[in-house]
Amino acid sequence: MIEETQLEISELGHRGDGIAQTPGGPIYVAGALPGETVLAKVKNGRGTLVQILTRSADRIPPVCTHSSASGSCSMQHLAEAPYLNWKKGIVETALSSAGITLPVADTVPATEGGRRRAVLTTGRKGREIVLGYFGRSSHDLVDASGCAVLAPEIEQALPGLKALAAPIMPRKGDMRVIVLQTTTGLDVAIEKADKAYDRKIPALSQKTVELDLARLSVNGEVLLEVRPPLLDMGGTGLVPPPGGFTQATLAAEEALSELVVAGVGKAKTVADLFSGVGTFALRLARAANVHAVEGDSAAIAALDRSLRKPQGLKKVTFEKRDLFRRPLVPEELEPFAAVVFDPPRAGAQAQAEMLAKSKVKTIVAVSCNPATLARDLRTLIDGGYALHSVTPVDQFHFSPHIEVVAVLKRE
Repeated sequence: MIEETQLEISELGHRGDGIAQTPGGPIYVAGALPGETVLAKVKNGRGTLVQILTRSADRIPPVCTHSSASGSCSMQHLAEAPYLNWKKGIVETALSSAGITLPVADTVPATEGGRRRAVLTTGRKGREIVLGYFGRSSHDLVDASGCAVLAPEIEQALPGLKALAAPIMPRKGDMRVIVLQTTTGLDVAIEKADKAYDRKIPALSQKTVELDLARLSVNGEVLLEVRPPLLDMGGTGLVPPPGGFTQATLAAEEALSELVVAGVGKAKTVADLFSGVGTFALRLARAANVHAVEGDSAAIAALDRSLRKPQGLKKVTFEKRDLFRRPLVPEELEPFAAVVFDPPRAGAQAQAEMLAKSKVKTIVAVSCNPATLARDLRTLIDGGYALHSVTPVDQFHFSPHIEVVAVLKRE
């Protein structure tokens, strides 16, 4: 039998759960805030919030009707200032665990304009088709209609996207719908569609035109491109690969890019590692010669196409390379005055080890995972680099996720 227990919440965990310290160990309660007394049903160290007996002054009404169910926007109940400070604390805790004590800058809010890239899931609930997100700690789909973090253009398109996806749903399992807001309209890439989707191509093309989408791709195949879906990379136009990675908000992309360009400073030769489609490379090339290295063929091809038109840039070269298996070694890094790296969540351990042995003067590390960033920074510091700044950037509003830019110099 699970009994209701009164708990005093003393702190927030890195996932946003309120933590109560008890003689039996910490108990994590989703939705609870520090300073609150709550009634919760407790099992195996986790509490399900039943009632708030004493409310925190930092508690605010959620802005979205999905706040209690969504798995991605779990912090709508926390006021903006303590929320941004909590995200800064996540970074500070990660650095401290690696023995790094440099003060962390205040979190940069970077969610203005809404989420321009959304990875949605579509599935069946009985006879109903649902397009949205998985619920908190579950595989229950929550419809995205009314989502507070989506760009208005995407939110308004949700009914049409659901109608577009419904005819090619697989008989079993879910399907992914990746939507990107571009300067020329929505770019939609559907993955895990029914293998017989080709029978529906005429109808899908017609629906694409009706919805005024820029491009529709299904299972990696471009079915119709009404007009190229264009992104502005600091004044350079780029057509991303279907479903490819881009920064989730334009505000975050600009904030991260400003920090990267400032961190590189006056360096005239820069290596951009894990470069993706060239988000940083194309901006850095306004003032420096840049060599972009990326393991994804589609991303490199998109960068290549963007460089075929005169853009007023310095020299930009690129290379397809798996930096996890084949990091650039010190001899290959020698031509560069600065290096930027922005790896996936796993971090850049092998590359950091090579950089620690190099003579590169400036390194700018970008990360979406404070834990692996702290590990990689520790490697660089032990290799003789001095950490000059660490800046968190809030790209994923109401979530525990945080981007970070760190600048290091070899003294």
